Order: sequence, then C-alpha cells, then structure tokens
Amino acid sequence: MSKPSRATAADVALAAGVSKWTVTRAFTPGASIAEHSRERVLQEAAKLGYRPNLLARSLTTKTTNLVAILVDDFANPYKLPVLEVLTQALQAEQMAAVLININQHFDHLSAILDADQRQVDAVILVGTDFKDEALKLPTLPASRPPLYVLARESTIAHIPAVSCDASVSMAAINQHLWAQGYRRPGFMSGPRSLSTALGRKSHFTAFWQQQAGTPVPELAAGSYDHRAAAQALRTYLQQTPAAERIDVLMCENDALAIGAIETARHEFGLRVPQDLAIAGYDGDELAASPSFNLTSYRQPLQEMVAALIDMLKGRSAARSINLPGELIIRGST
Repeated sequence: MSKPSRATAADVALAAGVSKWTVTRAFTPGASIAEHSRERVLQEAAKLGYRPNLLARSLTTKTTNLVAILVDDFANPYKLPVLEVLTQALQAEQMAAVLININQHFDHLSAILDADQRQVDAVILVGTDFKDEALKLPTLPASRPPLYVLARESTIAHIPAVSCDASVSMAAINQHLWAQGYRRPGFMSGPRSLSTALGRKSHFTAFWQQQAGTPVPELAAGSYDHRAAAQALRTYLQQTPAAERIDVLMCENDALAIGAIETARHEFGLRVPQDLAIAGYDGDELAASPSFNLTSYRQPLQEMVAALIDMLKGRSAARSINLPGELIIRGST
C-alpha cells in the first residue's frame, strides 16, 4: 500500500492563488504579509491538511529549533518536574526537546558529539554525574552547539549555568537548624562529581565548624537514590554509639532525605525530629507528603528555566546566574 502524498507549499499556493513564498511567509512568525493573504493561505492549508516542513525550513534559517537535553540520573525523582517545566517552556517557544539518556554505554562526551551531528541549536545538561573536565576535552568540536547547565553549577567559565544559590539557601537552612537548638550536624552527600553538591556541602560544613567548632560527619550515599541513602544512614547508625550520633542530618536533596527518614523510623525506631532531625533540598512534591513532612529548600525552578530560555532565544546574555529559592519548614526539623 503506497503512502499518501503530503500537501506541499506549492499545492497551497496554487489553491490560494498566491506565490510559494507568500505561503512560506504566512507560516513564519513576524514575517511581512498582508493579513487577508495570510488568512487565505491558512484556510487553503487547512483544507489540504498542509503543515510546513520544519526540516526544510531549517536548511534556510540555519536553525532546527531542537534542543538536546542530557540526563544521567533518572533515579532522582526531582528530574521529572525539571523536565516537565523545561520541555513546556521550550514548546511555548516553538522548540522541541531531544532527550538523551546518559549511561554506562553512552557518556556525556558521546552525547554532545551525537547532538552536534543532529544539528541541535543547543545542549542543556540537567544531569548530576557529569564531570566538568570532560567538557574541556579537545575532542569537542569548536563549532559544537552551545552548552548550558541547568539546576547545578559549572566550574567552566564559558559554559553558562543557571542554578539555585547555594550560599543563600544553605545560610537559610543553617540559621533555621541552629535556632532549633541542633548542635551535632551530619551531611549526606550524593554524587561526588557534582559541583553544586560540593557547594552545598562546603557552605553547610563551614557554618557548623565556625559556630560549633566540631567536624561534620559525611554520610556518602554516592547517588541521588533513596536506597543509597538508606544504606549510608544504616551504616552510620550501626557503627556509631547512640550517645555519639548526630542530632540533625542535612541531605543534598529530597530523595536522600526521604530514604533517610524511612530508614531512621522503620529500621531503627528513631523519632523524627526528636531523635534525629532531617532536612532536604529541592522542594520536591513528595517532601510535602504527611508521610515525610520534610523541611526542604525549594529551588526556583520556574524562574531558573525562564532565565535559561531567555538565553537560548537571545533575549539575555548567556552567563552563569544563581537565583534564590525558598526554605519550607516542616515537621522533620
């Protein structure tokens, strides 16, 4: 069975009694064309079922309106709202996303090279485990699409990053925990290669070492996964006498905090926050559940994505920016 032929711009032009270029202008936002001509073209196009060929248009405009999104931590539940807000914002600008799954068989460098071959207009890194040094390799083509980092910091000056301000957020968390009377803090970390996480950790530990004069134990989960968090806290509690344990645990993100709460309560019978207070980061929807009632710092996701879109569309200069979020105090602290 032969595939039905698609209507072309020439077909619409013939039906509307206009030139092919008038049809093109009718479907180009902002193009100069008389309103009655546009309406006639759109009417005939609707009758014929015509839709512009975006691939052909890209050959003329030198843009594809495609953006590659690189994600490497699908176990992190916060990635779903990030992807939802980001793809919605791209679609509102008539752009489409190409989602690339970074894994042990396809690393970040391979993904960037692949995205370049697909002629995307930009690459957005929203993963956690990529190493900044990988983006400095000479194997990256000079003509590659511009790179942007979302919801984490970047240590590379020429790669713009839009993130939540670690200094402001951790100051708010620290001041709250100190005011609550906690004096023996611990910190649960995720991926060690994540510069944003290192920022959160450094601001947290610096405050407590200055205020309390004691080192801050690190519970290394290694990934943003509630099972990894459970194992990290399990190991700590098994190896540490009750009298010497921390009284508050700051987690790099909500996924870790939720895993820690479940383990503390169900495996060790600890009361949260009476025996162990726990705080998270991100402002994930699950954190507000009565089952966890988790104190968390909400990242300004809408604002971060809006700032990134403005850079992609050239409405603002490409640069790294840190935006403040909001501390949400709940029952876990």
